[in-house]
Amino acid sequence: MSIRVTQGMMSMQTLNNLNKNYSNMSNIENQVSTGRKINKPSDDPVGVTYALRYRAELASNDQFKTNTDAAVSWLDFTDTTMQQASEVMKRLKELTVQASSETVPQSGLDAIKLEVEQLKEQMGNIGNSQIRGKYIFNGQNYDQAPYQLSSTVTNFAQIDTDQGAVKYSIGDQSTFQVNTSGYDFFGSSTDSDNTFKLMDDLITALGNGDYAGIGAQSSKIESRTVKMQASLSEVGARTNRVELVQERLKDQELNLTTMQSKTEDADIASLMIRATTAQTIYEAALKSSAQILQPSLMDFMR
Repeated sequence: MSIRVTQGMMSMQTLNNLNKNYSNMSNIENQVSTGRKINKPSDDPVGVTYALRYRAELASNDQFKTNTDAAVSWLDFTDTTMQQASEVMKRLKELTVQASSETVPQSGLDAIKLEVEQLKEQMGNIGNSQIRGKYIFNGQNYDQAPYQLSSTVTNFAQIDTDQGAVKYSIGDQSTFQVNTSGYDFFGSSTDSDNTFKLMDDLITALGNGDYAGIGAQSSKIESRTVKMQASLSEVGARTNRVELVQERLKDQELNLTTMQSKTEDADIASLMIRATTAQTIYEAALKSSAQILQPSLMDFMR
């Protein structure tokens, strides 16, 4: 049994096809104008899920990059500061060797004493070094200067700095320590080779003309210098590691950006061809529809 096709059915079907063609052309033109193939969740529900995941991972990656940049800055500054301290120790060793000779008169010892006092003050300034308002040698108490005197603390040698670790998050469930405490670098209050203690002992020996006491500080200076070099080497190793992490984060950002682009960005060249095709189809549909829908009852009654 054949189905009777009425004029109304033809009109409805034609209008539906026109609407579909127009909607298709509109969607393609929208993608061309925005440069994105996903402009609303309904465009690609699965793709939206991946796109959101890539955006979240990129945001985390950006934060990790910021943290590694801050870590490198801290470590570079620490390296420079430690080298300055090493230079002070080198000069201190030279003065000690010079003053330990009994041929040096008391006037010469007094002159050396004045320089050692200046070196001690310089070492205190190095101990209070800070980057972006954070004191690098005072552990987690980086908002407080580690080497400062008070009514109860009259000498830097009495001070034990905070030993807490300052850590940066450089990856998922991965943290990285950037600081070295003054406790480890300059020595604790109980260490015989504490930087400030051996300077005080040297100053006292120079003032008293005690050549034996002056010579006794040489081995302590050497011991502390070795420990300082060990700390400096550790900072170098940390710097190498965090720089490797930086490179990995850059590669990860490139990969995530590429995957996000494949998921969200439109292929403009392909879309332009599709847009031209869709427009041609729509115009052809309009032309043919005008011819199909043109006859009416009045046309047949004429």
